[in-house]
Amino acid sequence: MDIQNNGYMSIAQLTDQYLGTSQRKKVRETKDGLTFQDVLQQKAQHGVGSLKFSKHAMGRLADRNIELSDNQLERLESGTRKAEQKGIRDSLVIVDSLAFIVNVPNQTVVTAMDSTQTDESIFTNINGAVIM
Repeated sequence: MDIQNNGYMSIAQLTDQYLGTSQRKKVRETKDGLTFQDVLQQKAQHGVGSLKFSKHAMGRLADRNIELSDNQLERLESGTRKAEQKGIRDSLVIVDSLAFIVNVPNQTVVTAMDSTQTDESIFTNINGAVIM
């Protein structure tokens, strides 16, 4: 590298200063000593297949006194995986007499209802259904 002695930095010096390898060697670690990459890999491994429930869905479950058994939750997750395999984005998943709208790419249950409590059986904004 050709160093200039006129008081100004060359483009090569600026590039090395801001984009050089010395800047990239700094790896931040969490309190547990894990890097961002480590945490990301752990979340990817543990997060696969686990559904989240939106605040709205949690409210609906509470309002309608719906309690999911472990078996029903497992079947709901299985139905979501099947919807994902078929390329469904927003799916109606029916488990026993319970109906769930699931945003498949986000693995999030958007709403839930007991089909025996609904007056109308109309479901909108879905592009597929899975009956378990």
